[in-house]
Amino acid sequence: MGHRIFSSVAAVSVVAWLASPAFAQQPSAHNAHKAAAHAGSSIPRTPDGHPDFEGVWTNETLTPLQRPAQFAGKPTVTEAEAKVFENAQATDLKQEDGASDGPIIRAAGSSGTGGYNALFIDRGSQLETIDGVKRTSLIVDPPDGKMPPMTDEGKKRMGERMRGYMRSGSDNVKDHPASERCLIGFGSTSGPPMMPVLYNNTYQIVQTKDTVMILVEMIHDVRIVRMNGTHPPPSIRAWLGDSIGHWDGDTLVVDTTNFNEENSYMGMASPDMHVIERFERTDANTILYKATIEDPHTWTRPWTVEFPFRATKGPVYEYACHEGNYAMDDILGGAEKKAESQPKK
Repeated sequence: MGHRIFSSVAAVSVVAWLASPAFAQQPSAHNAHKAAAHAGSSIPRTPDGHPDFEGVWTNETLTPLQRPAQFAGKPTVTEAEAKVFENAQATDLKQEDGASDGPIIRAAGSSGTGGYNALFIDRGSQLETIDGVKRTSLIVDPPDGKMPPMTDEGKKRMGERMRGYMRSGSDNVKDHPASERCLIGFGSTSGPPMMPVLYNNTYQIVQTKDTVMILVEMIHDVRIVRMNGTHPPPSIRAWLGDSIGHWDGDTLVVDTTNFNEENSYMGMASPDMHVIERFERTDANTILYKATIEDPHTWTRPWTVEFPFRATKGPVYEYACHEGNYAMDDILGGAEKKAESQPKK
C-alpha cells in the first residue's frame, strides 16, 4: 500500500547477541549442527548451498516494540489472552476511524489533521508467534521487554535535537525531518534494525553469492549487504549505514556501522550505533529476524529485538513519496506568508 506520511522526529520518538565486526567468522557449533540438520529440509537453497532468502516478505505485527504494562512479567501469553488483546486493538482502531485522533492515528503523525483513517493502517491483526507461542514485545533482551535506560549523553543529545526542530520553524526545507522530506522511511522501517510500523511493512529480497539486496516498500529504500567485505573509514557515512554480511552456518549475519547522523534510530541514537542482524530461514514461509543494537553513547547496555518475516504476495508497489507532495510547499508557503505579515522592525 503506497501511503503518505508527514511526521516529525518528535512524533516518531514518542512512538544476535552483541558481536564485534569479526564475530563468528567461522560457523558456531550450534549453527553447524543446525546446518547439518537442515541439509535434508524443505528450506529453499541457492546453488552454493546457502538458505535462499529471495522473495517478498512482511514483518507486520500488533506486537509492540516494548512490553505493555498489562503484560508486565509475561514475555508470552496464551491464545486466549492474545485474542483479547487483538480484539481490543481492532475495536480501538474502528472507534478512531474518521476521527483523526486517538493513540493509533496519532502515532501516524496525523492527529487532528484529517489526513488518516483506519483504511491507511496496515499493521496486521495479531501478536507475533514464534515457536508456537504469542510474544508480548519485540524486545527480547532485556528480559523485561523494555529498552534499557538512556545514558545522560543520550538524553542530552535527544533533547537538543527536539529543541532544534522546534526552534527552526518551517522556513527551510532542511529544517524538516528526513522522513517528512521523503528521504528515508520513518520508524526505522529500512533499518537496521528493520522495524514494523503502522503500514508499508513489505520487503523484497534479491540474493546473489556476493550481495543481498533488500527493497523496502516504505520510501522505496534499498539496502545493499556486501558479503565478506570490510567497512569504509568512519568518515564515510550512509543513510542506512554500511552493511557487511557473512554466513554462520545457515544464518546470515549482517554487521552495520557508519550511520548518517540525520537518520538516527528514532531520533535517539548516535552515529556510532552498531547493529548485528541475524536472518534464519526456519521454514519455507518464515525468516526469523534478530537484531542487537549497541550504542554506549545512547543506551546503558545493548538490547535485542526478535520477530518473524512472513512470506507474502508481491509485487512491492512503488511508494512514490514525492509525487503529489503538496504538504512541503504548503508548509514553506505558510511560513513565508506568516513572516510577511509580521510587522517590520
